[in-house]
Amino acid sequence: MSFIENIKYKFKTGSIIEKLIYINIGIFALTLLITVLQGLYRGQTSFIIEWFSLDDNFNNLLTKPWTIVSYGFLHSGFIHLLFNMIGLYFIGNLFIQYFTQKQALNFYILGTVFGGIFYLLSQNYFPLFEGSSSRLVGASAGVSAIFIGLATYMPNYQISIRFIGFVKVWHLAAIWLAFDFIGLIGPNAGGSFSHLGGALFGFLYVNQASNKKIDILGSFFSLFKRKEKPLQTVYKSKTKKTAKKTKAPSQQQIDAILDKISKSGYDTLTKAEKEFLFKQGKN
Repeated sequence: MSFIENIKYKFKTGSIIEKLIYINIGIFALTLLITVLQGLYRGQTSFIIEWFSLDDNFNNLLTKPWTIVSYGFLHSGFIHLLFNMIGLYFIGNLFIQYFTQKQALNFYILGTVFGGIFYLLSQNYFPLFEGSSSRLVGASAGVSAIFIGLATYMPNYQISIRFIGFVKVWHLAAIWLAFDFIGLIGPNAGGSFSHLGGALFGFLYVNQASNKKIDILGSFFSLFKRKEKPLQTVYKSKTKKTAKKTKAPSQQQIDAILDKISKSGYDTLTKAEKEFLFKQGKN
């Protein structure tokens, strides 16, 4: 199998996260090639950057509306691309363990749109940016949407980091947001605003806008939630008392298992715990 055929096969069989990475790398390679060719003819700016990056002028958005999305697939350099793709790979693959691949694509695209809107508003509102001109490129807003959405959904999930140990997702998300907040007055202020826009989308989507769609395990876990019943005066037999005595330990065990899932994920359960949950779900 040739190199090109191998790439085609991996793209066809890969997850949506892998497809997004391949697309970003392919567009970067094409942009680099065109930039070199234009440079030989004294071209100033690659026409791909010219036509597909997001300009800070609202009027340009009206003539090139696709740039509110297309900028999320462009990068200013190899290091920019490398860090974004590393983040997308690790965060995205964890994301699709709990959400659908379609939702991962929605987070990336709509997070990019939100990031673009935040960028435009910041560049045209704050006095800091008066008299300056800039263009926005990068997948960071989409990656931020995926990351913050994941952290909102399961904040206590722990990730093992070499030389550090286990760290909760929300701790990493807080550091991520802190750097972007500090960067609002830095040299890449426009980029920081776009990151925060993507992050806001991820938070709102999970926390409010599409709670029913996102709650993938909710219907399963609802089987084990204790339901309050109104107080009734009924005949109490020995059989009923026995049933109540055996129900409490089972509920305690269920609560302990669900707490373990919320902190470390379903995959950390033992075989016995998974079987216990399955049996309880059939009752």
